[in-house]
Amino acid sequence: MKWNHSTLINSFLLVVMLCTFWSCQDDDVIVDRNYELVWEDNFAGLAGKAPDATKWAYDIGIGPGNDGWGNQELQFYTNRPENAALDGNGNLAITARSESYSGRAFTSARLNTKGIFAQAYGRFEARIKMPWGPGIWPAFWMLGANIDQVPWPQCGEIDIMEYRGQEPNLIHGSVHGPGYSGGAAITKSYGFTNDRFDVDFHVFAVEWGKDFIDYYVDDVLYQRLKPEDTPGEWVYNQPFFIILNVAVGGNFVGFPTPQTPFPQTMLVDYIKVYKEVN
Repeated sequence: MKWNHSTLINSFLLVVMLCTFWSCQDDDVIVDRNYELVWEDNFAGLAGKAPDATKWAYDIGIGPGNDGWGNQELQFYTNRPENAALDGNGNLAITARSESYSGRAFTSARLNTKGIFAQAYGRFEARIKMPWGPGIWPAFWMLGANIDQVPWPQCGEIDIMEYRGQEPNLIHGSVHGPGYSGGAAITKSYGFTNDRFDVDFHVFAVEWGKDFIDYYVDDVLYQRLKPEDTPGEWVYNQPFFIILNVAVGGNFVGFPTPQTPFPQTMLVDYIKVYKEVN
């Protein structure tokens, strides 16, 4: 058959459209997985009460290297109720404050389940309402439970949600591993055109398996990561523990400004962890 110029162009466009269609289907289709709940905290209790000590521990201070937790963060993390407590309305309030404390100009809290709860694979989700302001850095994330034996980033890090207070319409989902950590992390953003994450609660989640990590906001799948998407080793094949924190300053968000109001509070309605069942 003789192919003229118009036929070749039309055929090429058809191939591109089909390839694009099937690629999008592979990347964006939501898989209906069967999960059962295995761990949760609904943060019920009286206002001012500490979060459940059978579920949560605290990171205290400015980091093992006295370098702002490796990020040049400006806060001192405490276990005081002024920085982490139930609000009496079914939420955990993690509050960053502008105050002089142990040589720092800000305080906040960083809670974790290290040594208490860790899991490999499943669905990890939290319903959160953000603070707002330049230099404010809330996060819901996970680290490999072997971090004491295998240093970061070889242990792996899964950032389910990170947020820059100066960009209240955007959140970020990332992984850090060997050869792709820090500024070279594999990351993608999800945002609103006419909404903000500080005006209402939203659900942030990952569904994680042996060879994938899917990122969701309010059940919208916006990123799917597979081993071939990382330039280094895929280290997400072991138990990870959960972290919740609100940092002030740091290399991801910069300094607070005079337009940054304090105190700043991240409200966490719940955290739930599921495992897949047949």
